[in-house]
Amino acid sequence: MATYDKLRRGVLLAGAVIAALSMATAAGSEAPVDPVAAGTVISPEALGVAQMVTAAEVAAWGRAHRDPGALIMAARILGEVPMRSGEPAGEAAILTPDTLLDEAEAFADGGQGVLDAIARLRETKRGVRSSPFGQGPIFMVRQIRARETWGFDVEARGGEVLRVAAIGDGDTNIDMSVRDADGAVVCRDGFGDHYPVCTVARARAGKMRIDIVNRGGIWTKVQVLSN
Repeated sequence: MATYDKLRRGVLLAGAVIAALSMATAAGSEAPVDPVAAGTVISPEALGVAQMVTAAEVAAWGRAHRDPGALIMAARILGEVPMRSGEPAGEAAILTPDTLLDEAEAFADGGQGVLDAIARLRETKRGVRSSPFGQGPIFMVRQIRARETWGFDVEARGGEVLRVAAIGDGDTNIDMSVRDADGAVVCRDGFGDHYPVCTVARARAGKMRIDIVNRGGIWTKVQVLSN
């Protein structure tokens, strides 16, 4: 019964986080968001970024509560989204279904029901063959020193939502800001967690500057996602 309860909590949590994320996006909680967003295209890859952030939220709760069910659910959520490396020789992704299942196994305390669920998911997970998230978000991995800001430029397409997320390894708080070509801040996420996300929409194409800040006193590894 204890094993079932843990798995059930993970399922319920995932539903709550997905609902909260949907409400936050609808309400524009990643403000300021360009007012033309309602009339722009949201690509499948941008939706994939949002689902990966949901997986990170569920995983963070699972770690905090040592709940393997939540980590299993996070692995399932993440496993639906394909990813593309943005660098030919870049580092491997730090948030993957396999790493989440490894964490779930560590929290299982030998519970056979949980271990069986992990084993079944490992057997059925053989990569995403077809997906509603298109080719999937682009990712790159960076190590950011204590209190360092790392930034890069992107060319945002006109009339399409640009969604960027930075998922840290959990050691420190990570913040993010997005500026337009004139240097004006169009989005900022400084909520004190390790998975900031920004959504921006512009009527015209143009360059955007993404800055990711490590607020902690130690270095951290960050997986950056964008559509």
